[in-house]
Amino acid sequence: MDEAIIDIRSLSLAYEREGRRNEILADLDLRIARGEFVVIVGESGVGKSTVLRVLIGLARPSAGTVRLATRAGCRTPMALVFQDARLLPWRRVIANVAFGLEGSGLSRAQRRAKAAEMLALVGLADYGHRWPHQLSGGQRQRVAIARALAVDPDVLLMDEPFSALDSFTREGLQDELQRIQAATGKTILFVTHDIDEAVTLADRVVVLAGSPGRVAAEMAVTVPRPRRRRDAALAESARQLRAELSRRSAEL
Repeated sequence: MDEAIIDIRSLSLAYEREGRRNEILADLDLRIARGEFVVIVGESGVGKSTVLRVLIGLARPSAGTVRLATRAGCRTPMALVFQDARLLPWRRVIANVAFGLEGSGLSRAQRRAKAAEMLALVGLADYGHRWPHQLSGGQRQRVAIARALAVDPDVLLMDEPFSALDSFTREGLQDELQRIQAATGKTILFVTHDIDEAVTLADRVVVLAGSPGRVAAEMAVTVPRPRRRRDAALAESARQLRAELSRRSAEL
């Protein structure tokens, strides 16, 4: 594998509740190359989102190591996009995108210029003056992506960001995300339970299974980009992934 920007070794996470030890992850190993688009899939409760929370610092592992090879001096190595956009309703769109740049040393004009650049990248160049309540669900998620990209992270973490959207909007955002990744070269770690979404987006799909969760299988998606969602090769990749997920889940 090329240079690993994320290197997780023997990661375990457990917590105590009412005198019982609950294990969420166990002996999880995962390496992600710089510029790679990796998608994690698995059943609900297997620990997919927990991996992201560990990486962003919202959860502390019980054992194991997490090494990040981010750029020297990178102010925000990682940024997380959630399932809901979590925009600040009292701020206009451009101010929401610029929020993470406050305290960066940039002037207000520089922050707004960077925010405008990111809004253009996600296809919302003319929406900076609007309020969050004036946007559709898909537009709010685009703003959330623009806000995450504005801080120029080395890694973009995405926790089922399209799962609450209708299928038409979701497919459009999948196309947009592929375009954005191609334009920026960002490393992306994306969590979903949707197999079709996984094979549409990923360079490599990682299957988590078992209780506690661990890496049960990996599959490279070699279908050329840009990908057409109804392509027979993509459908075959989805079929193989479903079969592998079913088999691995039954084994663990």
